[in-house]
Amino acid sequence: MKILITGIGGFVGKNLSTALAREGHEIFGLSRTRIDAGTLTWSDVGAGTIPQVDAVIHLAGKAHDLKNLAGTQIYFDVNTELTRKIFAWFLKSSAKQFYFFSSVKAAADFVREKELTEDIVPAPVGPYGESKIAAEKLICEQFDFDGNADGKRVFILRPCMIHGTGNKGNLNLLYAVVRRGLPWPLGAFENKRSFLSVKNLGFIVGKMLAGTPPSGIYNVADDEALSTNELVGVICGALGKRARVVRISEKWIRFVATAGTFFRLPFNEERLKKLTENYVVSNAKIKAALKIEQLPLSVREGLAETIQAFAKMK
Repeated sequence: MKILITGIGGFVGKNLSTALAREGHEIFGLSRTRIDAGTLTWSDVGAGTIPQVDAVIHLAGKAHDLKNLAGTQIYFDVNTELTRKIFAWFLKSSAKQFYFFSSVKAAADFVREKELTEDIVPAPVGPYGESKIAAEKLICEQFDFDGNADGKRVFILRPCMIHGTGNKGNLNLLYAVVRRGLPWPLGAFENKRSFLSVKNLGFIVGKMLAGTPPSGIYNVADDEALSTNELVGVICGALGKRARVVRISEKWIRFVATAGTFFRLPFNEERLKKLTENYVVSNAKIKAALKIEQLPLSVREGLAETIQAFAKMK
């Protein structure tokens, strides 16, 4: 199958293109800048110079800004308007499958119930989630998910926090603390949250490309949720270190995070929320659509692989 992947130069794009190429698919990359002679750019979309493909995987986007430095408009310029551009091209093309990578944050900034399902009425908070749900809405306005639509199928995927080789998110902060032998100071926070191994993501997308799941919105997550304290234990185990978790008062930690937001430091309120929030995501719908009972990697196995990849890079 010929597949166009936007945002191919990013963390997910690199890993997903490698996984799909290994399965025998022919990959065409589209990026903001030309990575190599074979890479397409966004100017090719308007010029009509994109080759015929069977599927489009739209990954390009403005990631969540943990340092709170990005302006609001940039999220809509990238996450919403680029989606509008590539989806319009898809509808006119001969491609039959379109995958838009949204986010669980397009559905909810935090999970009120036991777990997040696709049935929730979206209520994003902040420009990242708001720009993603705006992109979802424009797709839903232009595509009949219940009809045949010339044999086209469209999927809106809402992944939770993705990790793997090349990841630069919150796991790096945790890894840095544990690697230096420092105690983890957020032990007083009790939470459960979902993760997603980029390998499990590649497995799911591969199954979707090869199968016949119905068009729709799907959450994507590993099978089990972990607390941050459990995650610290996984990191320590991967590095052969003893876990050191301390319980500093939540009130004091929140004060430090507030100061970090004011002074634009790496540890701030947004980072604290990411590390300590309850955010359990159900993957039951996507597994039912693909008729699978279990993903290849457990959450602990996937996280351990990610940490070991970090260690090799240092």
